[in-house]
Amino acid sequence: MLTMKLPLTRASLGRASDYVVPAVALLLCASAAYAGADTTFGPALTKFTDFLEGSGGKIIAVLSLAGGLIGMASGRFTLAQVAVPVAVGIGVGTGVPIVTSTVTALI
Repeated sequence: MLTMKLPLTRASLGRASDYVVPAVALLLCASAAYAGADTTFGPALTKFTDFLEGSGGKIIAVLSLAGGLIGMASGRFTLAQVAVPVAVGIGVGTGVPIVTSTVTALI
């Protein structure tokens, strides 16, 4: 059986301490983080959510549909011209409540 012994030299211990000492110092200085208590971006989140769920989301879906129709009228038909507007409409209509409820459930 072949065994290999790693030499513990002064240089290899010094190299390890280059990483261990700062890591221990950071662990000792760390404090608790409270992710659910922060409301810094609450007003921006409310405004953006209202925009997507209201008229802004409808405008985005209509523009996406118009882009697909223009692409089909130009003579090059692909499945993406139909699938993208449908996905955008579903994403804007139901994506925001799903993401909001998921994030609220995790926090």
